[in-house]
Amino acid sequence: MTDFLDREHDKAFTKVYKQHTPDILTAFVQFDEAVFRTEGREIPLKYRELIALAVGITTQCVYCIDAHSQRAVTAGANDAELAEAAWVATAIRAGGGFAHGRLGFKFGADAVVPDHTH
Repeated sequence: MTDFLDREHDKAFTKVYKQHTPDILTAFVQFDEAVFRTEGREIPLKYRELIALAVGITTQCVYCIDAHSQRAVTAGANDAELAEAAWVATAIRAGGGFAHGRLGFKFGADAVVPDHTH
């Protein structure tokens, strides 16, 4: 996926949003700015950025990983905190696989098994 990331040129494509859906883009930017405002939030910015990094890792969004890892470091996060955020994301992703894997047993139990005794 990193082959698609081009920090220098990718932002140029924002013009498509500006041209076709400027109202939605404006609302999104305002929403994002409110979520990541430095002051006035209960969760300190560093932790919000670490949460965003973990979500970006979980959703495998290279743009999110790029932006929020840098923002987390700027907000005071260190390598150990970035590593723990990555492990949290990994555990959540693996836990989802584990939990949904149980559905295979549940749904498998509903299968009609052919009678091969004849």
